[in-house]
Amino acid sequence: MSKTTFRRAATASVAALLAVSLAGCAGSEGGDGDLQVVNVGALPVPAGDILTFVDENLAEEAGIDVEWTEFNDYNTPNPALSDGSTDANLFQNVTFLETYNEQTGSDLVSLGEIYLPSAAFHSREFASLDELPDGASIAIPNDPTNEGRALKLLAEAGLIEVTEDVTNLDGVTDNPHGFDFVEVENATLPLALDDSDVAFVTSSFAIPAGLTTDTSILSEDSDSDYYNVLATSAELAEDPGVQTLLELLRSPETADFINENWGGLIIPFEG
Repeated sequence: MSKTTFRRAATASVAALLAVSLAGCAGSEGGDGDLQVVNVGALPVPAGDILTFVDENLAEEAGIDVEWTEFNDYNTPNPALSDGSTDANLFQNVTFLETYNEQTGSDLVSLGEIYLPSAAFHSREFASLDELPDGASIAIPNDPTNEGRALKLLAEAGLIEVTEDVTNLDGVTDNPHGFDFVEVENATLPLALDDSDVAFVTSSFAIPAGLTTDTSILSEDSDSDYYNVLATSAELAEDPGVQTLLELLRSPETADFINENWGGLIIPFEG
């Protein structure tokens, strides 16, 4: 098999993923002799593009072959990692990972931050926060991590007040503008702009939907706590191939690639 990026849509069950992905277990040989295959679960943008860059430009010299399994939501990559269908994944922040572990009894671990898929409130109707009327409808994610993330950003802008550990609308202590919050699954938030005045969308979904800094009216800065991490199982935390991938994802070459392609929208980690 030639050294190309491996893509498989995660549209079937996790069991089906296991059947097609066993050949990509960490420690196995790929089609390039002694290269160690590392299979990573990822959303196509930006993680899939970043992994493709690493595979095509850095991986062979470092002794690994990066393959990646495509997912299109936040719900399936962690179960696939837990059952061994993938060796690692790149799509979530550490708070999301910790919540998954708590809810499922899993022991997935973060190896370190890779990039910030900066999230923003986007609007097609209003050009700034000042234009946002009282009672405006605001679509926000329905998972605890990103819902809290959205509400905290609004609170930092002085539009609402929230508890320190806010994770959902119960943590909103004051809503002086009477905003109408609509909880929506992450992947469908760009579509929510058809029915809402504003939607909170992370770059992973904003970029494919054509949302840019031109539609953003409030966005995160580089000091955000929500950098995406390279996650793996406890068993593979010290695996040489996975550790090598971590180094390549944090390399200056990868940072340059991120800045050149998504400057301002995707922010590489700088340790």
